[in-house]
Amino acid sequence: MALFALMLTGSCQEKTSTPKILEEKPSLFPDYCGVTIPPNIAPLHFQLDHPAERVRAQVKDRQGNTLTTTAKEVIGFKSAPWKKMLLENMDDSLFVTLQAKYKDSGWVEYAPFTLYISAVPVDNYLVYRLIAPGYEVFSKMGIYQRNLTSFKETPILENTLVPGNCMNCHSFPSNSPEDMSLHIRGALGGTIIKKGYQTEMINTKADGIEGNCVYPYWHPSGEYIVYSVNQTVQVFHAIQDKRVEVVDLASDVVVYHPGRKEIITSPLLQTEDFETFPSFSPDGKTLYFSSSKFQKIPENYQEVRYNLCSISFDPESGTFGNRVDTLIDAASMGKSISFAKPSPNGEYIMFTLSDYGNFSIWHKEADLWMYNLKEKTMYPLTEANSPDVESYHSWSSESTWFVFSSRRMDGLYTRPFIASIDKNGNSTKPFLLPVRNPLRFYSFSFFSYNVPEFVTDKVTWNVGKVEKLLTSPKRQKVTLSN
Repeated sequence: MALFALMLTGSCQEKTSTPKILEEKPSLFPDYCGVTIPPNIAPLHFQLDHPAERVRAQVKDRQGNTLTTTAKEVIGFKSAPWKKMLLENMDDSLFVTLQAKYKDSGWVEYAPFTLYISAVPVDNYLVYRLIAPGYEVFSKMGIYQRNLTSFKETPILENTLVPGNCMNCHSFPSNSPEDMSLHIRGALGGTIIKKGYQTEMINTKADGIEGNCVYPYWHPSGEYIVYSVNQTVQVFHAIQDKRVEVVDLASDVVVYHPGRKEIITSPLLQTEDFETFPSFSPDGKTLYFSSSKFQKIPENYQEVRYNLCSISFDPESGTFGNRVDTLIDAASMGKSISFAKPSPNGEYIMFTLSDYGNFSIWHKEADLWMYNLKEKTMYPLTEANSPDVESYHSWSSESTWFVFSSRRMDGLYTRPFIASIDKNGNSTKPFLLPVRNPLRFYSFSFFSYNVPEFVTDKVTWNVGKVEKLLTSPKRQKVTLSN
């Protein structure tokens, strides 16, 4: 195997004194020490979280092959040698040694840290909404996609096409970019349904349905989309540690059939209680959702606690079962469940657990938990959690990788972190989405990453046609199934 080296800045002839060997590992931003990464991820760029005059890094495998680089601030690697190193060391560790030159102490060498290279690639693209945190106005926002094998980010849709509108709730069937559901709020609102090369704008307010269809999740067949229908309000806190609460006055679960433009309902999913955040099982025969007993809002908002429930679904006939099962009685534990997402292999359900309510992005106590469907046990994903918010999450198509939004960095902005599930169902140490200049980028980016979703390839569509759909007042009507 060939020995290859990379020098980003500085001279390879630079003379340095023998560095002082330290026992501690370097303190980095982002903290990539000991993380597990997919073999197709973009180069991990990082830097010391305290200034140095010069930094050198060496990445070495067990065969003695190395990548080396010298930089003033940001340690980074070119794409080709990085990818080669990862592909040649799948299911094994790389060893990173960092040397730094300080004005007062000269050169020091930190203890090496490892990067474990998984044999399982992650889906190539990540789709998310970028939005400035706020309560009253939409400002500029958009749905973007990032190529995870590089640093390239491209817009799918931005609200500059129709200023003043909000866009959210993007969803894909089984991580496929071919189909998509995307909701638009505002004066020219509606739901965009993309099926292959066909795109249409529908009005989901059928007779008997109060409110728009939001929080979508596709059936694995691509023939159905399950939504919740929510009447949502904001409640502002008068205490320092809490800012805002988002609660539902009412919510139900419905299934939409795009081919027939028909909404399918069940009296078991349209009760006076709250039903929200639905998802289908990988075999398409079970519908999971969060359900809470009705409470008066806003006075009893802290008493709203959601259990994880399920109901059977027959995709052949488009009908529901005759009973609702409670998988996790979170209310009896004084807790609440939201964003329940089954793994594509059908082994687990990942969910967010908080003290009350369902809009966990405003709850510092919110953590990620796992439910083992075979053993019927639940446990926290301890390695993925932090003292701040962990909330929305989604699976990569191979059931190994997951992405989640966290406010662990500053308590204000949600950032995407990626981790994997090991053979025991536990999380590996998560890593921050790689960028070229991480400290500068994440310090000066005033946009939160919302609803991160993995897709296997790039989402493509005719933006000109979408603009015409958005600016036209015409919306496809849907009907309510008998």
